[in-house]
Amino acid sequence: MASAAFPANSSRDLRARHSAFSSVIAPLALIALWQAACLSGLFPPQVLVPPSDVARALVALAATGELERHIGESMFRLALGFSIGALAGLAFGTTIALSRFAEAIFGPLFLAIWQVPVIAFVPMLVMFLGIDEPFKVAVVALATFFPVALATFDGVRSVPKAWFDVARVYRTRLPDLVWRILVPATVPAVLTGLRVALTRAWVVLIAAELLAADSGIGQMMEMGRQLFRIDVVLAGVVVSGLIGFGLDYGARAIERRATRWKTA
Repeated sequence: MASAAFPANSSRDLRARHSAFSSVIAPLALIALWQAACLSGLFPPQVLVPPSDVARALVALAATGELERHIGESMFRLALGFSIGALAGLAFGTTIALSRFAEAIFGPLFLAIWQVPVIAFVPMLVMFLGIDEPFKVAVVALATFFPVALATFDGVRSVPKAWFDVARVYRTRLPDLVWRILVPATVPAVLTGLRVALTRAWVVLIAAELLAADSGIGQMMEMGRQLFRIDVVLAGVVVSGLIGFGLDYGARAIERRATRWKTA
C-alpha cells in the first residue's frame, strides 16, 4: 500500500510545484518586458520608468510611512463600506426573493440601477457628501450592495419550494427558517457574490480616490501624476494590484473552505 501511495503523492507534489512555477513565470516575464521596453528607448522617461525606479519609490514611501498611511486609509474605507453594503445587500436580496410584492415594487428599479456603472454616481455623491470619508464609504457600499443583493436573490430563489412547504407544515419559526434552511442552502451563491463584490468594491474605491480624495492609494497615484512622478504612479498600480489579488485569493480560499461539504 505504501508503494502504491508514493507515486500518487509524488505526482501531486509535482503538480503543485508546476503550478507554483507557472504562477511565477508570468510576473517575471512581464517585469522583463517592462525593463526591455524602458531600455529600448521606445518610451520617454516621463511616460514609463524601469521597475528598479518603482522599487526605489516603494522603499522610499515605506520608509517615510506614507505608503502605510495610504494603504491603511484605503483598507479602512473598504472594510467599512463593504460591511455596510454587504449587510444591506443580504437583507434586500432576501426580502425581494421571499416576497413577490416586494419584488414587484423594487425589482425593476433595482435591475435598472444595477446596469449603471458605480463611477457614474460619483459626481452626485460628491455633491451631497463632499470628498470626505462618507463619500468614499458610500461608493464602496454602493459597489458592494448590488452584487451581494443579486447573488442573495438568486440563492434564495434556487431553494426548492418543497422545503418551504415542509417548514410551513411544521410551523417553523422565521429565525429557524432562516438559519436552518436559507443560510445552508444559499451559502455558495452568497459567498460568490461577496467575493465578486469585494474585488469590485476595491477597484471602484481606487477609482474614486483618483477622482476625489485627500488620502488613500488612489490619491497617492493622483498626486504622483500631478508632480510628474511616474514611479509613484506605477508604485500605486503595483500596490493596488497586489492588494486586489490578495483580497480575491483570500475570498476564494474562504469560499472553497465553506463549500467543501458540496464535494464531500
